[in-house]
Amino acid sequence: MKINTPTARKTIAFASPSVRRCRAAMVALVLPFASLEAAPEEKEKSRPLLLADVLQSVKTQYPPYLAAMIEQDIANGRARQAMGAFDLNLSAGGAFAPAGYYDGQTAYTMLEQPFSNWGGSVYGGYRLSSGFLPNYNKDRTSTDGEGVLGFRIPLLRDGTIDRRRATLWQAKIDQELADPIIFRQYLDFVRAASIAYYGWLSAGMRLSLSEELLRVAKERDSGIAEQVKTGASAPIVQVDNQRLVVSREIAVVQARRRLQAATIELSLFYRDRRSAEPILAARTRLPSSFPKHSSPSDSQLTVDIAKARIFRPEIRRIELTLEKADIDRRLAKNNLLPSLEVGVQAAQGLNGRTPRDVERTEMEAKVEFKVPLQRREAKGRLDVAQAQIDRLDQEMLFARQRITADVRDSHSALLAANEVLRQTRRNVDLSQQLAGAEAERLKQGATDLLALQIREQANFDAKVLEVEAQFEYFRALANYNAAIAASP
Repeated sequence: MKINTPTARKTIAFASPSVRRCRAAMVALVLPFASLEAAPEEKEKSRPLLLADVLQSVKTQYPPYLAAMIEQDIANGRARQAMGAFDLNLSAGGAFAPAGYYDGQTAYTMLEQPFSNWGGSVYGGYRLSSGFLPNYNKDRTSTDGEGVLGFRIPLLRDGTIDRRRATLWQAKIDQELADPIIFRQYLDFVRAASIAYYGWLSAGMRLSLSEELLRVAKERDSGIAEQVKTGASAPIVQVDNQRLVVSREIAVVQARRRLQAATIELSLFYRDRRSAEPILAARTRLPSSFPKHSSPSDSQLTVDIAKARIFRPEIRRIELTLEKADIDRRLAKNNLLPSLEVGVQAAQGLNGRTPRDVERTEMEAKVEFKVPLQRREAKGRLDVAQAQIDRLDQEMLFARQRITADVRDSHSALLAANEVLRQTRRNVDLSQQLAGAEAERLKQGATDLLALQIREQANFDAKVLEVEAQFEYFRALANYNAAIAASP
């Protein structure tokens, strides 16, 4: 039987007045909350985009930085893996003779715990034998078996350090080593994001200047057209201005393309908070000007160099690598020692019949001495470890010198950029005075359009140079902050 389901239109049409009033009330309740949820997003899209917004996106959504953070997880996993050498071990086994004069069977199960603060281990367990075994077989037990407890301790080699503990200590250093590696990449990402942001800002300001210059030429073109109609100007003057309009339209297209490229570059760092997808920042989010800044000081250079030599991640990385190399050196010196190991084992028989030549309680002490006569492997390892330490010492020395040079160079670039910016602002003031004076002379008929165009172009070039100088200053500031390891 076919069932006819009413459509949505029929459902609304046949709804009772009370149902309609209920729906209206629900909509009235929901709408205020919907506006509250959407308001922050709309507000964020309308306000100017700041550098702090971009850097926050780098910290939370930038894939290369998130990938760098995984380095810590890798180091933690390796440390846990190294700790596995000190896990409690369970072993079990047995033996039987399927053919032959003796038909006895033996079985055992043992727990062994290696020492983490000294070489050796402690072990204990249970073993059981049955059937007919030879008298010299030490695995013979009572009919109920026996408990075993013992320990082994090295007195010389592998006492204070061995391969297992060296690997664990180095893995723990690797956990600390992940921090300077991540921090170094973070400083590079912040510098790149800052340069991309200021490049986007400068491209937007350059586009605005190009559009303003084009607007002036277009407004003048309509005035020249009226003068040509009245015979006050020759037609060639309008042709020349039209040529100027076309050239300035080309400049606008080039500036717009530059802004588009800068926006795409910035989108790699500025991402959506929910999906982490790149965001192409709208032109409406361009700030009206570059941020205000104070002039750099020469007196701060010495302090910044001292801070950089402490906080730059390269120094910490080499220090931790030196600690790892020192562990290798200690391990190599350990391997030069002879092996002297002592052990004690006690066996306690349980209830049951015990062979006549086996005591219910037995103890056994063991001593083992072993040494390679030439010890070439240990000596070679010691040579390698010492050479690595010497190499790292030289790297540390050069790293400090390199950091000092980086800070000095970036500070010099910052001072130069600040001076260029000061001069370009003076250049803008002078070019604006000349352009204004030339426009006034044109009104008085004391000059021609060509001279005014030259003044306008010079004024435009001066403003563009100022924008580029501001970008260069903030790029130098980003490089300087990275050189002194100043993280926002």
